[in-house]
Amino acid sequence: MSAASEGAAPIGRVVATELKPATPHQFHFWTARESPIGIGAIVRVEEGGRSVYGVVTDGFAYSDLATPLHAVLGADGDPVAAGLEPTARTEIRLYTAAVLRQVPEEPLQPVPLGSVWLATDADVALALRMDGYTAGERPTGMPVGLYAAGGSASPVYLDCDFLLGPEAAHLNITGVSGLATKTSAVEFLLTSIFQTFPAHKGSVAALCFNVKGPDLCFLDQPAALGEEDQRLYARLGLRPEPFRSVRYYAPFKADGINLNTLRTHEALAGNTEPLVWGLREVLDYAEVVLNRDDVDAKADAFIDFLADRVVGREYQDDMLRGRPFQVQSFADLEEFFRAIFDFMEALGRGGEVWKTHHLATIRKVRNRLGNISTRSKGLVTDDGVANDLPWGQFTDRSVHVVDVAGLDPLAQDLVFARVVSKLREHLERRDLGVDHVVVFVDELNKYAPADGPDTYVRKMLLDLSERGRYLGLVLFSAQQFRSQVQRRVVGNAGTGLFGRMDPDELATPAYQTVSPATKIKLATLPKGELMVRHPHFTQPIFVKFPRPPVLSGREGVERFPPAADVSLPDAAARQLRRLDRRVSAEAVLDAVAGRREDDVRRALAATRRERPADPLAYFVACLGRRLGSELLGVRRGIPAVRRADDGYGA
Repeated sequence: MSAASEGAAPIGRVVATELKPATPHQFHFWTARESPIGIGAIVRVEEGGRSVYGVVTDGFAYSDLATPLHAVLGADGDPVAAGLEPTARTEIRLYTAAVLRQVPEEPLQPVPLGSVWLATDADVALALRMDGYTAGERPTGMPVGLYAAGGSASPVYLDCDFLLGPEAAHLNITGVSGLATKTSAVEFLLTSIFQTFPAHKGSVAALCFNVKGPDLCFLDQPAALGEEDQRLYARLGLRPEPFRSVRYYAPFKADGINLNTLRTHEALAGNTEPLVWGLREVLDYAEVVLNRDDVDAKADAFIDFLADRVVGREYQDDMLRGRPFQVQSFADLEEFFRAIFDFMEALGRGGEVWKTHHLATIRKVRNRLGNISTRSKGLVTDDGVANDLPWGQFTDRSVHVVDVAGLDPLAQDLVFARVVSKLREHLERRDLGVDHVVVFVDELNKYAPADGPDTYVRKMLLDLSERGRYLGLVLFSAQQFRSQVQRRVVGNAGTGLFGRMDPDELATPAYQTVSPATKIKLATLPKGELMVRHPHFTQPIFVKFPRPPVLSGREGVERFPPAADVSLPDAAARQLRRLDRRVSAEAVLDAVAGRREDDVRRALAATRRERPADPLAYFVACLGRRLGSELLGVRRGIPAVRRADDGYGA
């Protein structure tokens, strides 16, 4: 008997019959009617020097009646009289429990007919095998919530070796929309990871894709927590505070001025910046955005030629024009294509093949690539001035949120594919800046469905779930219907969380091992409670977690309402003032007066990217010129750029 339970009275006793025998993996026990036992409670059986720990999976109530008819006859058919009988009928409570652990573990034997106690904190740690990773010189336990039963609350820990690797990895959350608190669970778990991730395991960061409205838009803003939530944080040994290092990235809207996100309040602008990609960034992932039914092997070969020989390099072909091509942007690429078509047209009917590539293939690729910046307008720019994530500069305990909620599916696929691929590349080279990265993707039913075409994004998520843990790349995913997600993606998740579930989902074959009583509890779980599956837990465990210490999306929008869209001159003034509060709006408005919008956008993007000591002077010097690869020198710390006679003058 554990020391913590000395003096406590048992609550029941194991019973084994011919029809319901005790086995090494399951047993039954009876209790008094007033027992605090319920579905999900952890109990301990003591007998003959052996301790057995189990979790309650089902419950029954019995009386001495053989059939319901005997109850009717005993009350003379009057339901009121049934409660006024002179002698109360005997009633027993019988519970079924699944074995969590036996001590000693060998030899493995049926559960003895011993007394049953409600588990203490020490019992919970032993039952869930947490003693193996929460103690010692290098503990790896991270709180996931509190197990509560019989008036007590015991912290439950996950093993970071089995959550973030290398032993196992990945986490999946399932539950109905709005009631399962999937996003809240991820926010709390990231808080727990950032505060308790062991120093000997290295550094960790998180990259979250915001795919629904304002869900993840306020991770840097504290929430007002009640006394109960404060108590839960204290019991778990965590600090209820928002994330300290958060950076947001969002593409522009189609106007190229206003960010396509709900995080546009002036007070939140300090760590919110645009996500803009040019030709080089997009071409490497052309497979994602091009129509694979219409782009064949010949087109792929020509795209590879462009990527390897033309884009980002000085390409010389005297037959096309006298001077080299500097293809840095979609506009430059269009100029390159035009030169090819002019040359082929001059050859007449004999001009069908250019450098082994058929003219029809070149036209096809030109049409597909030329439409990308239009279909993904705001994310993809024509002028080549890109603003990307800080690859190689991720810091420990930092969160990077990429807001794709306002993008169309094509642009979302491009963002997913490129960002995750870049994470993999840098982790392989060990130059990302951190050792582990948690990638959170919601709406997995949409991005990795069990049925439908095998898209690039689905293949990427599958590869991440199967091989990412060896690199320190971990997938945290969430969806409403686990049964409708690609089986290998969720199957590779070492840890599973289940919030409130839809009854139809629970009726699928994926949940056939869950007892009927547990299914009922899952279908009625309140917010803030989860069922946890973890490699160390031989059976699922129910836990309660506190509200995340950050503003929810709804509260954030109410406190920081999105700013109204502004014109280009006003946007330029606002962004320059963020770089230097001494810049006056009037000076910026005077500088952009009469300028072309494209020139203002290029100058603003360059100033934002370079962050010079004198933003206004840099911005004015860039106006009316095109920022390209042909730098003509440096004057007063401001780069000289192509002259107006290049065709891009003011």
